[in-house]
Amino acid sequence: MIRLSGRLRSALIIGMQGIRSRKLRTLLSMVSLFLGVLAVVAVQAGSQIAEQAALGNIELIEGVDGTQQLYLPQNDKTPGIVLDSLQGKQHAVALVGARAFIGEPNVTPINKGGGPIDENFSGGYYCSPNMPCGPDEGQPQGPPGQAIELGLTAMTGDVRQFQPYRLQSGRWLDFTSSPSLAPRIVINTKAAEAFERYRIPAQMRITGAPVDATPQIIGVVDDGGYGPAAYVRYDELANWLPPGPNVQLNLLAAPTETSLLQTLKARLAAAGVPADQLHLRTINSKEHVAEQLALTRWIFFGMAALVLLIGVAGILNVGLATVGERVEEFALRRALGTPRLLLAGIVLAETLLTGLFTSALAIGAGVVGLRIAGTLFGNSSRLSFLHDLVFPWQAGVAGVAAGLIAGLLGGSIPALRAARIPIATVMRA
Repeated sequence: MIRLSGRLRSALIIGMQGIRSRKLRTLLSMVSLFLGVLAVVAVQAGSQIAEQAALGNIELIEGVDGTQQLYLPQNDKTPGIVLDSLQGKQHAVALVGARAFIGEPNVTPINKGGGPIDENFSGGYYCSPNMPCGPDEGQPQGPPGQAIELGLTAMTGDVRQFQPYRLQSGRWLDFTSSPSLAPRIVINTKAAEAFERYRIPAQMRITGAPVDATPQIIGVVDDGGYGPAAYVRYDELANWLPPGPNVQLNLLAAPTETSLLQTLKARLAAAGVPADQLHLRTINSKEHVAEQLALTRWIFFGMAALVLLIGVAGILNVGLATVGERVEEFALRRALGTPRLLLAGIVLAETLLTGLFTSALAIGAGVVGLRIAGTLFGNSSRLSFLHDLVFPWQAGVAGVAAGLIAGLLGGSIPALRAARIPIATVMRA
């Protein structure tokens, strides 16, 4: 082991001396290899960034990986049992979907059907993430007016531990204070754009509620939603819309709350709720995103590998030319007792060090490029994830691996040729 370490150290020292004595050729090898390694770094970094961005958007809509999601049927006993079971539970939240109109009463809203403001959506069928889809019936058919239709989600606790909504302005709902008669709501960015564009009166009508409420908009969040939406505390919504048999609950719980789910199922079954109507699933967003990005990632890796092969060819060409110029030197070393393995190690050390230096430059260029992109485009709403993005360590590992593999492939043939130089060649020196 000590003898092998000595040979390795000697190969590295002599290889470093060879790089220093042939700076121009080393620079040419690094130039040809730089683009290939940078392509590998860019593909790996891009795939990681795309996965983080896609996963972040999916988590906003579906939830964090591992979250237990329980769909509860419409039943007059379900709301009371669920609310009683969730008392004192910090890692479980019940959601209730409702339909709301903010603005002038008895008018057709600007976005009839709850769609985006910029799209001409005529309604006819209505869906909300936390309530069942249904026909657009029983809604005002009056003249067009200054009103916005949105999906209203009431929650018993902070849902951001399961769906990490990004706060854009204001503050989030406070579940520790006493409920207010004027419901405090947090709207999403789509609803905020509508309120900025139109002059909307502060009057909220909730479908099924006997009277209208005056909401307090306290914050804006990015929830990844398609249309305008708002979020409110469940106890504040109950002041205006009492629980009824048509309320459908959606329960989100942490993976550790298995006992709560079992207890809840048992209580619902005892209350006469059919077991086949309780649908429990575990959210696995990352696997879904990985399947979508896997094919694209491998396609770009193939393209990067082709560029890397050009760099390997450059190292091979320079390495063969270098060995051809150093034939007498290697033959003299053989005559002085240098083993063939050490000669091969000297040449291979030069190419490996060249690949390592090139990968360091490519990784540095990737880090700088990502910072520049974050500075230039991070303020855009669509590319906001670039603002505080950190360079993925997987891209650095891929760059180092690509540089070393390129050095190994490009230096193998010159190393074998150097090791096979006969001692008799020294007679020509």
